[in-house]
Amino acid sequence: MASQSIEIRSLYKIFGPRGRDFVEAVTKGMSKTELNKEHGHVLGLKDINISIPGGSITVIMGLSGSGKSTLIRHINRLIDPTSGEVLYGGTDVCKMNEEELREFRRHKTAMVFQKFGLLPHRTVLQNTVYGLEIQGVPKSEREARADIWIKRVGLEGFSNHYPNQLSGGMQQRVGLARALTNDADILLMDEAYSALDPLIRVDMQTVLLDLQKELKKTVVFITHDLDEALRLGDKIAILRDGEVIQQGTAADIVLNPANDYIEAFVKEVNRGRVIRIDALMEPLSNPAGESSVRIPGSHNVEEGMRVMTENNVTQATVTGENGMPAGRVSLEGLVRCLVRTND
Repeated sequence: MASQSIEIRSLYKIFGPRGRDFVEAVTKGMSKTELNKEHGHVLGLKDINISIPGGSITVIMGLSGSGKSTLIRHINRLIDPTSGEVLYGGTDVCKMNEEELREFRRHKTAMVFQKFGLLPHRTVLQNTVYGLEIQGVPKSEREARADIWIKRVGLEGFSNHYPNQLSGGMQQRVGLARALTNDADILLMDEAYSALDPLIRVDMQTVLLDLQKELKKTVVFITHDLDEALRLGDKIAILRDGEVIQQGTAADIVLNPANDYIEAFVKEVNRGRVIRIDALMEPLSNPAGESSVRIPGSHNVEEGMRVMTENNVTQATVTGENGMPAGRVSLEGLVRCLVRTND
């Protein structure tokens, strides 16, 4: 069954004993600084409205204190909102009773943490089966399922090792295997790769992208790293001081920054590597006259330019996931994408 979307609507979080009393004031423009200085309350999230498509990766990005980790913890209700809704399959997670919430957390969500969250006294296998153990799945079944994912994340042969015998990257693979073994629809990843060395981090991003092509989970990935957000996100939402500043695809954000704050973020981005061909394609005006050179829409601009240059063409047909023609691109259009304007 296809993963369902998550709808976050009018979500507010004000930390303090009288948070609800100040929602209206914040709505009318009271700043985070004013709220804290005058009333001793902290604004965590302000009027968050995000649609998280099922079966894709949505990245929530922001600097420290932007509210991104607070937001992800509302999805499995580790934090209760001050007001607003978090809808999954039409059901408001914020209104679930204790039993419903327990079932939702056990069967619909899995979480991967920045600091791995492994139990030091358990082996790789024992850590990986932990969620199924809590669910009451028989030992033989849970170990068989865990073995599959331990191999899939590249840890074959390490099932009986303990966390302190593994590198940081290997420990994070265990965390990912544990989450996938639960077979939950929603995968919540809170700064999951931030503690890893750069090369290992890129490697883990590749592992996630490769698995996602097959699994089509609803992934919510938190990061403060723009390069990571642009590489992983089918959709990206950028937060600042508890508010969504801009949301959209990588191309939306890089090519059309909403304000000076976002523009400063994306200024040094290598557009050729983060913009997909399908974000720049035009309609096929004459299907009969389409180019024989085809480029998958998932290719980036650099890859598209290489293919066109090697084939000595200035036009190419863009294909969709099904391999069928979806549009066309020109070499001129790709070059234009790479040129920053100062308007």
